[in-house]
Amino acid sequence: MSASVQLDEMSKQIIEHLQEDGRQSYAAIGRAVGLSEAAVRQRVQRLLDAEVMQIVAVTDPLQVGFHRQAMIGISVDGDLRPVGDALAAMPEVSYVVTTAGSFDVLAEIVCEDDDELLALLTGRIRTLPGVRSTETFVYLKLNKQHYNWGTR
Repeated sequence: MSASVQLDEMSKQIIEHLQEDGRQSYAAIGRAVGLSEAAVRQRVQRLLDAEVMQIVAVTDPLQVGFHRQAMIGISVDGDLRPVGDALAAMPEVSYVVTTAGSFDVLAEIVCEDDDELLALLTGRIRTLPGVRSTETFVYLKLNKQHYNWGTR
């Protein structure tokens, strides 16, 4: 998020409505928050342009052919940024964070199967310069995946 973006209460309300249902019309959101459809459209576009939010379809990976998900904890020697950037560029990697704790970087991956996971892990992640070690946490069940935490 850009440091210059200030979220006022109206923008927060719009975000929360979109988190509940990203398909809501701007007119419906406008009625709920007390703005015109055009004003909501402008605010949403500014939020999208500033990369404060994205509007996307969230899928169940199993139902669209991805039968293996995992979180990979990565320990790095030296600068963490090149490893994080390299992971972020991989299409199988859906989430990358630099952390303070047992691992330097966490990467969530979504693969079609165990063979794809193994090839990704051994051929592309473990071979990145600076990667010292990895630990893979294979997902057995996705208990919750929601993005409606609001704007608190």
